[in-house]
Formats: sequence, C-alpha cells, structure tokens
Amino acid sequence: MKRILRAAALTLAAVVSLGMLAACGASGEDNRQIIRIGHNQSTNHPTHIALVAFEEFIESKLGDKYNVEVYPSELLGSQNEMVQLTQTGAINFCVASNSLLETFSDNYTLFNLPYLFSSSEAYHAAMDDESITGPIFESTKQAGFEAVTWLDAGTRNFYTVNTPIETPADLKGLKIRVQQSPTNVEMMRLLGGSATPMGFGDVYTALQSKIIDGAENNELALTDNGHGDVCKYYSYDMHQMIPDILIGNIAFLDGLSEEERAIFEEGFDLANQVQREEWVSAVEEAKDRAQNEQGVEFLYPDTKPFQEACASMHDSMLAEHPDLAPIYEAIQAYNEQYPSGES
Repeated sequence: MKRILRAAALTLAAVVSLGMLAACGASGEDNRQIIRIGHNQSTNHPTHIALVAFEEFIESKLGDKYNVEVYPSELLGSQNEMVQLTQTGAINFCVASNSLLETFSDNYTLFNLPYLFSSSEAYHAAMDDESITGPIFESTKQAGFEAVTWLDAGTRNFYTVNTPIETPADLKGLKIRVQQSPTNVEMMRLLGGSATPMGFGDVYTALQSKIIDGAENNELALTDNGHGDVCKYYSYDMHQMIPDILIGNIAFLDGLSEEERAIFEEGFDLANQVQREEWVSAVEEAKDRAQNEQGVEFLYPDTKPFQEACASMHDSMLAEHPDLAPIYEAIQAYNEQYPSGES
C-alpha cells in the first residue's frame, strides 16, 4: 500500500509540475528546461551541499536554458524509485548507492565487496582512476542511465541498539538492515548475522520499533538521520567503502550539445570536489555529536576476524565475473601503494 500511495503521489506531482510548466510557457514567464535531481539525504548532508553547488554552477553558465532543482530527503521517492525515474527520464539525475546499482549491472558488484580497499587513500585513488571506474560507470547505458561521478560515503560499520559488536560472533541472531544488494546479503550470512534489506528511509522506524536490531552505515546516519537516538553502539569493523553514485538519464545526456556537455562535466567534477571536502568535516561533527549528545559509544574491534570471514567473497566474485579481474588487480595495486595504517 505504501508503495502504491507513493507512486500515486509521484504521478500527481508529475502532473502538477507539467501543468505548471505549461502555464509558465503560455504566460512567457519561464521557458527554461527543468533539470530534476533527487537524493535521499537531508539538506545538511555533504551530498546536498554538493548538488546545490552543481545547481549554481550550471545555472551560472546555462541559466538561460536550464533551471536545476535539487530534491533532498526522498521527496522524489526511495533510491530504487528514483533510479527507475532516471531510467525513464521522468527525472534527469539522482544519487544512488553503489549497492543498489548492483541490481542493474553486475559490474557494480566489485565495489560492493567487503574489504576491497585497504585504506581511504587507496579507495579515493581507485575511484579517481577512470580506467577503473569507466567500464563500470558505462555498464548501465542500455538500462537508460550512466554514472557521471562518484561521491564519498565513507566507511560502513555496524551500529546496534543493545549489543556491542566486537567480533563476528556478536552478530549471531541479530537482524541487521543492509542495502538492497545480493553482495550485502551474502556478507551478512558469512558474518553470522541475519540480513534485512530495506530502503534507507524505512530504517529509523524499523530500529525504533525493534523490527531490526541494528544497521550498517557511516557516522552521518547516526546524526543526520537520527539513528543514534536509538542505536547506542557503533563498531568500526570497517567492512566496506562503498561510493554513492550520481547517475544521469542517457537520453538527456546525449541530447546535450558538445559545449553543454563540457559544462556539465565541469559541474560533475565540482560536485565531486565539494562533496568530498564537506565530507571530512561532516564526519568529525557527526562523531562528536553522536558521542556527546546522543550517548553513542564508539568501539574499535580487531577487523581481522571480519576480513577473514568475508575473504571467500573475493574469490567467488572473480570466478563469477572474470572480466572484472583486471580492474580488481588495478585496485590491489593502489592497496599496495596505500596500505592500511597510513590512512
């Protein structure tokens, strides 16, 4: 029922928007093309700040033709729904977790692997390398969209309502929300927990009502989304460094002139830069607030047992997707260059 109501609301919003556009066109007030960008974070989040910077940049260069509108906090639907809207061209861009994109292209499975990157430096260097990201970002073109840049989502760790996670054994019997991807479900199976895939917007209520015992995400989920009001233990097992991805509708992107596309590419680079700069201070502030205002206890378990439990996933992924082996090896080269402990 919730999905039906949300779909109806989206349809109604689209009809209203089209009516407003028609009215503006008829009155001569504004004939610019509206570019809609959706994401699931708050207006305080680095992602929203970066997209507003993108909006301002595009309008400073192409404001006579385009009117960019950024919709935060799942106003255009859940991530899965926004990806589908981007596919059809109902909206132009949205931010989606790499884990969700795994369901649209197997190539994204690589970035979802637990303990793929040895350090944040290795992670950033690999994601900035177009020879690594290019084949993956372009792999959804047939689905109607492609990635235009990546956004830092930090390190994903477990946080729970009542049970501190010090070892994988502590996850046994716990229902943990994970992102909606087969890789994350398998990761939880190997770690001994019970995976509960669900949309991000449903997590707070599920935690509060004890439908789930915990979740896994970065520190901003504690404060920006209120999860730290319910969950009092945050364990740095550092199981994943998964980027968020800004994706764009193929028809819209291909319809841009060469000059326009160059400006949009500058805008994508700007969004990446602003988001990553904002991320550093946002994590520091979130951790301070979670600890001192929400009463969250931060734990630093030995990550080796977690890594060992998930190690087989690397071999399984390479066996199932041998074409990703060169990209995997290129990432390992960055891991050697930026080993753990130097982050």
